[in-house]
Amino acid sequence: MQKRRRNEKKLYQIGEFDLIERIARKFNISKSVVKGIGDDTAVISYKKDRYLLLTTDMLVEGVHFSRRGANFFQIGRKSLAVNISDIAAMGGIPRYAVISAAFPRATPLSIIDNIMRGIGSIAEEFKVDIVGGDTVRSQSIILNISLLGEVKKGFLILRSGAKAGDLIFVTGNLGNTRRLKQFNFIPRVKEAQDIIKRFRPSSMIDISDGLVSDLHRIARESSVGAVIFEQMIPLAPQASLNQALYDGEDFELLFTMPLESARKFYKEQISPLSCIGKIVEKKKGLTLIDKKAGVSTLKEKGFKHF
Repeated sequence: MQKRRRNEKKLYQIGEFDLIERIARKFNISKSVVKGIGDDTAVISYKKDRYLLLTTDMLVEGVHFSRRGANFFQIGRKSLAVNISDIAAMGGIPRYAVISAAFPRATPLSIIDNIMRGIGSIAEEFKVDIVGGDTVRSQSIILNISLLGEVKKGFLILRSGAKAGDLIFVTGNLGNTRRLKQFNFIPRVKEAQDIIKRFRPSSMIDISDGLVSDLHRIARESSVGAVIFEQMIPLAPQASLNQALYDGEDFELLFTMPLESARKFYKEQISPLSCIGKIVEKKKGLTLIDKKAGVSTLKEKGFKHF
């Protein structure tokens, strides 16, 4: 048995994102991988005019949901919806999914049936085929779905394309999602297709961990900074600014576009899109301009597992 070193660093000391980077450094990838770890999905060479997209998400009882906070139909629906949202953020169309599910031995079959009905409802809505998976015993309910999609090469949008001078946009409203749409959101597949076709964004991500946290991801991958304006952020009903900035699970699209594309946007007056700020040079960091013109630094915080 391998002994643990007395002063060995622990997971909580490095956090989720450093863990992901640590894992990524341990693997080599082939030339067929266009984009590996570090975006909403992996991007893999496929056909002459298309890429494959591959993503996976896990929902764990007691971490992502509780039996008092949602019904099992909603939990099942969300387990696939979060994956579809990732495919949307890459400009893709979802196609095939496999489900890995863990249940306590005494789980009533009605619970499992309702979870699968929830998965099936959104699979049917977005024309996703469920083609396999795995089941195991566990202490709590765990749902892990892997989803395969495809994207036209001209439609692929990464997190890493933002440039200084680009404007920052979001779809829909932000904040108060735990009450309004945590389990009932609609992945923005159609909206992403329309945005890409008409405006060709420079970068895109779906807001899963909070506006600030996910804007930091675009900034980090694109080596840029950003400024957002409080009065331009579209708040959901009864949502506070802090909720809109940090709560997460909005599953709206956060994207950037060059000024020329933005001019076209304003001429066509497209909704529900809102311009909330602009991309600046990396050395300027991420800042918020409040309603009184005060400037504050946007630190990277939001939901983190570790």
